[in-house]
Amino acid sequence: MTLPAAALTRAARAEFVDATAWYEAQRKGLGVEFVAEVDSCLTLAAQHPERFPLTYKKLRRVTVRRFPCVVYFYEQAPQIVVVAVFHSKRDPAIWQGRV
Repeated sequence: MTLPAAALTRAARAEFVDATAWYEAQRKGLGVEFVAEVDSCLTLAAQHPERFPLTYKKLRRVTVRRFPCVVYFYEQAPQIVVVAVFHSKRDPAIWQGRV
């Protein structure tokens, strides 16, 4: 994943790596597909952060297509900072404590 306009926090990067490995273990190539979808979301979010709704304090969210994941980020010019790459069914209190 190459995202010059996005920085992932340590926790978000760990979630992303874990999710990628899990999807790849489910089916060969699925992890690569997950990475491509997240990359697409982050590119769009970095280009137009205001397009995405504020959901918690200063965080915005973008839903990953095809996967039950949500990316939470905030804008810190000239990039976005990703706080969580999170399964949509998990307890949001986990990522809310990072803000």
